[in-house]
Amino acid sequence: MIWLLAQGKKTEEVVQITGYSRIGIYALIKRYNQLGAEGLGDWPKATLRERRKQNQGAKPLIGDLELAQLWQVLQEQAPDGGLWNGRKVADWLTSVTGKSISRQRGWQILRQMTFRLRVPRPAHTKSDYA
Repeated sequence: MIWLLAQGKKTEEVVQITGYSRIGIYALIKRYNQLGAEGLGDWPKATLRERRKQNQGAKPLIGDLELAQLWQVLQEQAPDGGLWNGRKVADWLTSVTGKSISRQRGWQILRQMTFRLRVPRPAHTKSDYA
C-alpha cells in the first residue's frame, strides 16, 4: 500500500486495488510515519497486551457502596407499592449518585443481582379458571 501511495496513487485507487478500507490505509500510513518500516509488519503480541493494559475501559457507573444500598432498598417494597423494575431502579440510582442512569441499565443491574420480574401471565377475561 505504501508503495502504491508513493507511486502517486490516490487513496481511493489504493482502496480499489487492495480491498482495504480507507481507515485501514490511513492507520497504516500513520504507523509508517511514526515507526518507519517496522510499523508495516504485524504488531507483536506483547505490544498489543501492553496497549490493552493501559486502556482498562470505562469506570463502573455505580460503586460497591451504591450496590449495597440498592440491595437493602430492593428488600423492601418499591416506593409506589408495586414491583421493582428497571425504571424504578434507574430513578433510585440517579437520585443517589447524581448520574443519569437509563432504564435499560437499571434492568441490567437488577438482573446482575439475580432479581427477576415475577408477574403472572395475564389471563383472558372469558377463560376457564379451572
